[in-house]
Amino acid sequence: MNQLATTSRPLRIIFAGTPDFAAAHLQALIDSQHTVLAVYTQPDRPVGRGRKQVAGPVKQLAEQHGIPVFQPLTLKEASDQSEIAALSPDLMIVVAYGLILPQAVLDIPQLGCINVHASLLPRWRGAAPIQRAIEAGDTETGVCIMRMEAGLDTGPILLEQRCPILSTDTGSSLHDKLAILGPTALLNALTLLASEGIQPRPQDNQGVTYAHKLSKEEARLNFSLSAEALTRQIMAFNSFPVSWCSLPNEERLRIWLAQVVPTAITHPSTAAAPGTVLSCTMDGLHIACGEGSLLVTDIQLPNRNKMTMRDIMNGHLLPIQVGEKLT
Repeated sequence: MNQLATTSRPLRIIFAGTPDFAAAHLQALIDSQHTVLAVYTQPDRPVGRGRKQVAGPVKQLAEQHGIPVFQPLTLKEASDQSEIAALSPDLMIVVAYGLILPQAVLDIPQLGCINVHASLLPRWRGAAPIQRAIEAGDTETGVCIMRMEAGLDTGPILLEQRCPILSTDTGSSLHDKLAILGPTALLNALTLLASEGIQPRPQDNQGVTYAHKLSKEEARLNFSLSAEALTRQIMAFNSFPVSWCSLPNEERLRIWLAQVVPTAITHPSTAAAPGTVLSCTMDGLHIACGEGSLLVTDIQLPNRNKMTMRDIMNGHLLPIQVGEKLT
């Protein structure tokens, strides 16, 4: 197995990543002293009602800078592995790529492969660490620069940067914070590799949790849960997959922002069945839950864009009344 080592020269890097989070790291590498030899990214995907094939953010950025782009369906083919070897990389950097690197690929770069992961490993290994941290009520997260192994996010940690999770953080806002923190941590790790080296720290397998991939099916709200749990879900799933419930006419209401209603100002009707609308004001939609109640402040009506409750009330657009139920 390759060993990370020190080097006094700029690194020849292959970058593998696909979404916005990865693009932020690619931009940092482009702006650095290092050379990005090539970019590996997921194949273009159909988007929107027209299902037009659209390149991901990493591919778009690479093409803007004239960096060769490769989009294999898998890296298991010998031809793809030979293609990587022919580039003679010092290092391969993986950020939210979406494909597993087989051992044959991990062994190619002289200095191995490293990954930027948006959690404090070993907590939240896997596909959706940012959202799962908020959903679970974590108060802290961060980014880890990790030496890659064949296992899923199991490699030793080279460097970590911590970040608090605020009660106002959504999946989107926390993503943006970590997309700033991550590139700085990555460049710091490369500097340490180039100067004094890094002593990898093995992960503690006692604290392993898995951040399973997000699905639209799990975004439906279950008002029999506590207001606290529902609020965490709503905040975590903003801006994907976006929590939702059904109006009395069975149309879908998407809920973007919410907060727990303090017990001291809880509406007298909180004994109402979960999902019951307790009040509708400029401040929000007050909804009974299995435990406590929540105040929804930003929603998306059917066939409309996201709006604040103030705008909805001013426009007389709210399709539900006090006493009716959301399901």
